Amino acid sequence: MATPLTTAEIIRHYRNEDVARVALEIASHPDRNFILQQIEGWQRLRHKLPAWTEEEELLYPPRLSAEQCSGQVAAEYKARVAADLPTGKRTFIDLTGGFGVDFYYIARHFENAAYVERQAGLTDIVAHNLTLLGLDNAHFFVGNAKNYLEGIKEKIDLIFLDPARRDTSGRKMAALNNCEPNVLSLLPLLKEKARFTMLKLSPMLDIAAACKSLHCVSDVHVVAEKGECKDLLLILSHEAQPLSISITAADSNFRPFRFTPEEEANCKPAYLEERMLEEIRYLYDPSPALLKASALKLPATRLGLMKLHPNTHLYASAACVSDFPGRTFRIVGHCGVSKGELRKAGCHAVHQAHLTTRGFPQSTATLRQQLRMSEGGSEYWFATTIASGAKRLFRCTKTEEE
Repeated sequence: MATPLTTAEIIRHYRNEDVARVALEIASHPDRNFILQQIEGWQRLRHKLPAWTEEEELLYPPRLSAEQCSGQVAAEYKARVAADLPTGKRTFIDLTGGFGVDFYYIARHFENAAYVERQAGLTDIVAHNLTLLGLDNAHFFVGNAKNYLEGIKEKIDLIFLDPARRDTSGRKMAALNNCEPNVLSLLPLLKEKARFTMLKLSPMLDIAAACKSLHCVSDVHVVAEKGECKDLLLILSHEAQPLSISITAADSNFRPFRFTPEEEANCKPAYLEERMLEEIRYLYDPSPALLKASALKLPATRLGLMKLHPNTHLYASAACVSDFPGRTFRIVGHCGVSKGELRKAGCHAVHQAHLTTRGFPQSTATLRQQLRMSEGGSEYWFATTIASGAKRLFRCTKTEEE
């Protein structure tokens, strides 16, 4: 008779299988729920946390904690921000510990680190995992943020907060006063107990409104990954009122773009004129992080580009700019958008392209239907408005495909 598989062996055996099918196969196993949680957790996090999921003895949390935890790339970025803060790197506290990903990467830059989490079961899982991963300066506490803050006797170098952004029905919330814990109500305690506070907030949050509510924001980091805004990080400086706010639009594929709101407000970019249409060869589409950070004019003035229109956030140039924080395209043709102009430019013969509308009266879906064009292919079309108010269609290819 074959020896029955242990729980650990069952998890390894089935972890690449469909979880629903595994649930039926092990329906009578006494550790069924634990096994399914471990298989689903590994599947959900193997690409998000590749360095962690290589550890065979790692324990995975319930689904919600796995869904809400940071990915490795985003957590490493937060750790770099923390490492650059002008502190002694002695003490760090994460008041909303969760699955411990952000805590793990940030804590490695400090002498002593405290993890605080309301759920005892989740705290046990994280303590097991971080010990397994070699973090030896961590202390683990079960409790809520306010109570823990009130008990602190010394000034902390950095406090981290990633407040829950869902209501009791599971709906996503963005406003500061809708988060749990409520950052605004904790602000007096944070000012008293910390030199710096790092807040991880919803990318949907209005940056200017958040800075106005908090009063002590010194840095804003808009973090994008794979073309999508993932995190909005606000650094609160509690020891001196900052004179200006520094905003960094960061993407794993691009060099960070750092600026102040005053720089953006005061710059005067050049705009694309119709007489220059035959000279331009490259079109630039900014990263989502750049757009969220409201760096809309500065990319043009800093990089020597022309902005297409005050309200159209695309840029153009005659020579290629290699370090633009976004996508770069080579222009292979352009024309007006009337039927005659489209036919004259040969656009009617193209039946597949990636189509985008920016500052254009029609939606992408409506224009695609009008052009009888399907999504895909090697060309990228941008229907937009230039500074004169004229509507233009730019046909492009990706520069890396040349």
